[in-house]
Amino acid sequence: MKTVEHAHAAPPGRAQAASSAPSAKPSRPSRGNRDWLHGLLMSAPAVGGLIAFVGIPFGYAVVLSFYNVRLGSPLEPTFFGVEHYRRLFTDPDLSGPFLRALLNNLAFAVVVVPLQTGLALALAILLNRKLKAIGVFRSFFFMPVVFPMALVAVIWRLILARSEQGMLNSVLDVVTFGNWGAFDWLGDGLTAMGSIIVLSVWQGVGFQMVILLAGLQQIPGELYEASQLDRASRWQQFRHVTLPGIRGTLVFVAMLTSVLSFRVFDQVYILIRGGGLDEDATRTVMYQAVTTAFDQNNIGQASAVTVVFFLIVVVLTIVQRRVVRPDNED
Repeated sequence: MKTVEHAHAAPPGRAQAASSAPSAKPSRPSRGNRDWLHGLLMSAPAVGGLIAFVGIPFGYAVVLSFYNVRLGSPLEPTFFGVEHYRRLFTDPDLSGPFLRALLNNLAFAVVVVPLQTGLALALAILLNRKLKAIGVFRSFFFMPVVFPMALVAVIWRLILARSEQGMLNSVLDVVTFGNWGAFDWLGDGLTAMGSIIVLSVWQGVGFQMVILLAGLQQIPGELYEASQLDRASRWQQFRHVTLPGIRGTLVFVAMLTSVLSFRVFDQVYILIRGGGLDEDATRTVMYQAVTTAFDQNNIGQASAVTVVFFLIVVVLTIVQRRVVRPDNED
């Protein structure tokens, strides 16, 4: 019996190899780990761009805000501590223009965000139809977006020119049978900010329109058919089908418009320097930072302005996100 058992027993080396074979098989990564890795690789270019063009410049601006740095000065930068920040809120010569610019920014955003979002939604609903040459009309409304802001500012400077040859003044003069005189739309403090708002909305509404149009096209048509069977009116369909279907898209558009409205600079700078725009009525924080840096050569103070403004925009964006968070978001 012992002889038979030894005959059928496997050699020790082969048994050891057989027992260790399953453990030598490499383990495959789980699906969750693969998805995380793929997501990281796909987001790497965007994250790298944010770090290179936002994170590093902002960090450098924070460092410069603690130093007395003069553009073109042969003197070495000296450590200033929080003196730039203290002056920004206590020195009347600095705090006055800064607070006025911040107030202008807030007024601009309060008007532009609901106006541009509502107009973009109306245009998206109007163009969400199956008609012949509908692409031509969509391109027509989107066309101002591709125009550079410098060109848009020059066009509107001709429209709002203070002389009788200004296009708006000419039209009003014809409509009123010669009773309308020349009016300085850009130079008057009461209409200067309104002029900036109008040209900004005209130039940017097409971009938000395209985003909302894409959201409208994702709403199933069966929902509208069911609402028609229930004899819902157009307003009821818009309220109970359209708005819930694009709520997330509306939140994104509102947040994007808010951020862009706080960045307003190009049209203000061009029209102040070359169009006779009222500087005090339309001064923005970005305009204040640029003029402080390159007109007054005070890089440290301009850096402090940008840091404070960045923190204000971040706080307002977080608050807005909390208030208008979509219902389906955790």
